[in-house]
Amino acid sequence: MEASGWEPLAPSAVPFATGHNVPHALALTELDEIEAQFRAAAHRALAAGFQVVELHMAHGYLLHEFLSPLVNRREDDYGGSLENRLRFPLRVARAIREEWPVERPLFVRISATDWVAGGWDIDQSVILARQLKEIGVDLVDCSSGFAVPEEPVPFGPGFQVPFAAKVRSEAGIASGAVGFITEPFQAEQIVATGQADVVFLARQLLRDPYWPLHAAKALHADVPWPNQYLRAK
Repeated sequence: MEASGWEPLAPSAVPFATGHNVPHALALTELDEIEAQFRAAAHRALAAGFQVVELHMAHGYLLHEFLSPLVNRREDDYGGSLENRLRFPLRVARAIREEWPVERPLFVRISATDWVAGGWDIDQSVILARQLKEIGVDLVDCSSGFAVPEEPVPFGPGFQVPFAAKVRSEAGIASGAVGFITEPFQAEQIVATGQADVVFLARQLLRDPYWPLHAAKALHADVPWPNQYLRAK
């Protein structure tokens, strides 16, 4: 333990890859504890004044592990069938929605596909998105991958946008597009053509913290500036 860090927790005792720690397979009582911890986190976020909460069900984190049959090898009510694999992630989403005021948005980030045959895929993601909508989730943020190593991911500009489009059209819930979206006209085209309701940026804002202002200029949009910047306009 001291040499290799914390013991990871997972649906099943399946290491991520050769040489990685074998995780502890969660018992039913531990699922209850983790649900309560998610609920408490939402309560703290509200007390701290946050306006939006996003629940992470993507990228090999715990809730994605429950969803993916490549990782979830359980033989109880939380593994096997799609209904069973959805059970714990939906429990957590429901708990957070109960804590988070209905007038404040609740987003859920998913990996829309594992990019591996027999894994989690976009059709299952649509089913999940429909059930998230019933719970009261406001938007599904559509990323992909990272449940298992060595995925054949076709990285490229906008490569995940079709997932957001399919979730939006078939699940009837607002969606967010992510991944290699770097140009203002690219982002505008995604939203304007109804492929997604919003575009999320991460790496591009690290490269260019003023990207929103540069995008506004490129798109001829008039946006408010922070008061502290007014003299520098």
